[in-house]
Amino acid sequence: MRFTRAAALATAAALTFGMTACGGNSESGDSGSTGGEKKSFAAGSTMEKLNTAGSIKVGTKFDQPGFGLKGLSGKPEGFDVSVAKIIVNELGIPEDKIEYVETPSKVREDVIVNGTVDFVVATYTINDKRKERIAFAGPYYEAGQNILVKADDAAITGPDAFKAGDKKVCSVTGSTPAENIKTYVKDVASQLVLFDTYDKCVTALDGGQVNAVTTDNVILLGYIAKNEGKYKLAGENFTKEPYGIGVKLDDKDFRTFINDTLEKAYADGSWKKAWDDTAGKFGAELGAAPAVNRY
Repeated sequence: MRFTRAAALATAAALTFGMTACGGNSESGDSGSTGGEKKSFAAGSTMEKLNTAGSIKVGTKFDQPGFGLKGLSGKPEGFDVSVAKIIVNELGIPEDKIEYVETPSKVREDVIVNGTVDFVVATYTINDKRKERIAFAGPYYEAGQNILVKADDAAITGPDAFKAGDKKVCSVTGSTPAENIKTYVKDVASQLVLFDTYDKCVTALDGGQVNAVTTDNVILLGYIAKNEGKYKLAGENFTKEPYGIGVKLDDKDFRTFINDTLEKAYADGSWKKAWDDTAGKFGAELGAAPAVNRY
């Protein structure tokens, strides 16, 4: 097929506009520009070092539908990944220069303290105990803990169902939900089953080794959406879980930069687009942009 010069130019312009309007990788559904530009930051700052290096390591999860799930591309996709891309783009680093490091709950502080990654965005609840080792930017989202059960389970309607001592619940080692549910179970040793990933918890639920899985509602909604008619939530959320972005404890400038970037994303709509393209597809509500905590 032959194209006229005018047609070729029109096609190129349309493609350019389309890529600009989408602002990201259309295959993954994640938001964020491809980035890659020299920017001016304070000498010696983390931002200046990363921009000069032109690459970055981001800790996230690989097993969280809607937030950080390793897809067909071989890279994680989801809301956390999209938020990370917004930050990386503001640093002037191309998306193809992001190295994603799988970061289960139990090692999140470790990879920050040890410098394995430059920051962590991994359904990471902000709490005082974690602030003893690392610092948080954000929050950028507020979730709530809930319980996942099989669709035909009428016995578990909330966390109080575990007080009788006859039902087992699964969560992830080192996670806030694992700590929270301990206040509801009669015997922690026999009732609380811990794995390193939620995928293993869901497999245990399928096999009858546990009666329920507990973590944040948006993560559980991801499993429900991927397995229509198989699971349900048991009752209402029973906690509030503000998600933050983990950085080194003493790196106040980098934390301020990320907080500034989040507020910019709230204002320009890229934060909402990131949600709509990922976790929002599972029916979870985004809510209003949370106020960042500049402690």
